Amino acid sequence: MSNLSPPVIDAMRQVGALLQTGDFRGAHDRLQVIVDQHPDYTEALRLLGGVRLALGDADGAEALLRRAVAADPGWAPSLATLGELLLNSGRPDEAIPLLQRASQRMPHAALLLARYYNDHQRPAEALTIAVPLCASGQAPAELVTQHIAALASLGRQSEAVAFYRQLADISPDNPAVAHALAIALAATSQHAEAERATDHALARGHKTAAVYFTHANSQIALGEFERAETSLRECLRQEPRHIDAHNHLARLVWMRTGDSAQTTATLDHALQAFQGDEALLAAKAALLQGAGDARGAYACLEAPVARAQATPALLVRAGLAALEFDPAIALALAERALQRSPAATAPQNLLTAALLGTGDARRALSYCEALLSGSPDDQYLIALQTTAWRLLGDARYDAYCDYAQLVRPYLLQAPSPWPDLPSFLSDLKQSLERLHNPHGHPLLFQSLRHGTETTGDLTREADPVIQALFKALDAPIRDYMGFIGNGRDPLRRRNRGAYRFNGGWSVRLRSAGYHASHVHPRGWISSAFYVDLPDGMAEASTQDGCLAFGEPSIVTEPPLHAQGVVRPEPGRLVLFPSYFWHGTVPFHGDKARLTVAFDVVPEP
Repeated sequence: MSNLSPPVIDAMRQVGALLQTGDFRGAHDRLQVIVDQHPDYTEALRLLGGVRLALGDADGAEALLRRAVAADPGWAPSLATLGELLLNSGRPDEAIPLLQRASQRMPHAALLLARYYNDHQRPAEALTIAVPLCASGQAPAELVTQHIAALASLGRQSEAVAFYRQLADISPDNPAVAHALAIALAATSQHAEAERATDHALARGHKTAAVYFTHANSQIALGEFERAETSLRECLRQEPRHIDAHNHLARLVWMRTGDSAQTTATLDHALQAFQGDEALLAAKAALLQGAGDARGAYACLEAPVARAQATPALLVRAGLAALEFDPAIALALAERALQRSPAATAPQNLLTAALLGTGDARRALSYCEALLSGSPDDQYLIALQTTAWRLLGDARYDAYCDYAQLVRPYLLQAPSPWPDLPSFLSDLKQSLERLHNPHGHPLLFQSLRHGTETTGDLTREADPVIQALFKALDAPIRDYMGFIGNGRDPLRRRNRGAYRFNGGWSVRLRSAGYHASHVHPRGWISSAFYVDLPDGMAEASTQDGCLAFGEPSIVTEPPLHAQGVVRPEPGRLVLFPSYFWHGTVPFHGDKARLTVAFDVVPEP
C-alpha cells in the first residue's frame, strides 16, 4: 500500500517502538487496529503475523502471513516470514520455495535456507545460496558463518580463508569484509590473525554486536578470557537478545566462578527488560541444565509451557530438562509439540528418548527409524535405535554394538624425535596443561564432571608436540579402518578409505571426576587417548577411571547398565564407533587424569 496517511505512519512508528521493547501485546493491539482499517496493508499484516507467533498463536500467524503474501506476492519480507514459520513448523517442502523467492532480495531468507541445508547435511545446496551474496562483500555475519560451515562440511575450510582474503585484497578498507575474513580465520583456528582482522574492522568504525561477538570468539580461543568478557558485554549492550553472546558469556563466567547465579545474571537482566521473551527463557533453561540443574531448568519454563499456546520450541526445551528426571513429563511435552508441528524433528527426537524412558521401546523404534531415514549418519539417533533394540531383545543390537570387536585399543608409537613414549607423554602433558582453564571449573554443556576441557580445536593447534600427536594417530586410525572393513551398517558403509579429523580436545579430571555417558552425534569414529593417570589406575583391580560402554545417558525402563570397559594406560589409544554410549567411571586420587579425545569423519 502506498500513500499512507500520517496517522498510519505514526501508528507504525509506535508499533516499532513497542516491538523494540518486547511489548508484543501492545504492538498486537495497535497492529490489529491498523489491519482492521487497512486490510490489504502488507507490512502491517506481516508484522501482526509475527506478533501473533510471538504470542503463541501459530495458526493465526500463518493465516495473516498468507494474507500478506496474497496481498503482495513479491514482497520479500512476507515471503521470508511465512517461510520461516513453515520451516520451524517442520514443513520444509512448503517453506523452501517461499524462501528461495525471497533469498535474492533478502539476506535473512538466504540465511534461513543456508542454515537449513547445513543442518540437514546438504552443504552443496547451502553454498549455492550463500556464495552469490557473500561474494558481494556485504553479506551479514550470520550468512558468512553458514557459507564457511558449508565449506567446512566438505573439508574445504582453506577455501573459505582464500575466498575472503581475496575480497579483503580487493576492498582493504571494507570493514564488513575484514569481519568476514575474521570469521573464516577463526573457523580454521587462526585465531591470532582473526583477532587482528576484527581489530581492523573495529578501527574503521564497524563496531557492531556481530563484530564484538567474533572478536570474543577469537579471544576465548587465545585464552584471553577477561578481554573476551569485555567484548561479549559490549555485544550484549548493543544487542541484549543476542542468544549466542549470552551463552558464551555464561560459559566464561561459569569457568571463572562455578556459580549459577552469577552465570545467569546478565541473562536475568535481559529478561527483566524483555519479559517473557521465549528465546531468552530457553537460553536460561539450557544454561541451568548445562550447569547440572535439570530441575531448575524445568522450573524456569514450567509456567510458560503450561500455557495452551506455548510454542513447540519452548515445549521441547522444557522436555529436554524433564527428560533427566521424569520422562513421562518429557513425553507429554513432546506430544504437545508434535500436535503443533507434526513434521518437526526436534519434538520427534525428544519423543523417542522419552518413550525409551517410559518403557515403550517399540514405539520409540518406529519414530527413530523414521528420523534415521532423513539423517542416516546422526550418531545420536543410531544410539537411540540400538538402545531400543537392546530393550526389545533384538539381535541387531549385538551386531551393531559388539564391544569386544569394535572397541580397539592401541599403544601409540612415540613420534620422532622423541626417544620413547614416556618422554613424549611428559612433553605432551606440559603442552596440554597450558591449555586447561586455571580456575578448575568445567565447561558448560559438557558431559564431564569435576574436571576441565580445553576450548580450542587441538587438531589445529600450532604447538609442535600436539601436532606430533595427531600425526602419530594416523597409523592406528588407518589400521582401525582396515579392521572394520566395508558393509551396510552405519559404521562400515561410510568407510571410503580416507578420513579427516573433526575436532580434538583434552579433558582433565580430578578426584571424584567422571564423564557422564554420551555419544558424538556428528562423528564417525571416536576416541580416548590417555596421557597421564593417577598412580596405580592402570593396574587397579576396580573399574575406577575406566572407559565404560553401553550405559545410555537417558533414563530407560528398565534401566540399562554398561556392558564393556577398557582400562586406561598411559599411551593407550582407544577407537570405537561414535554411536557407542560411553563414559568414564568415577575415581578418587590426588593426581589428575589427563586425556585427549577426537572424532574422525570420512573424507568427502
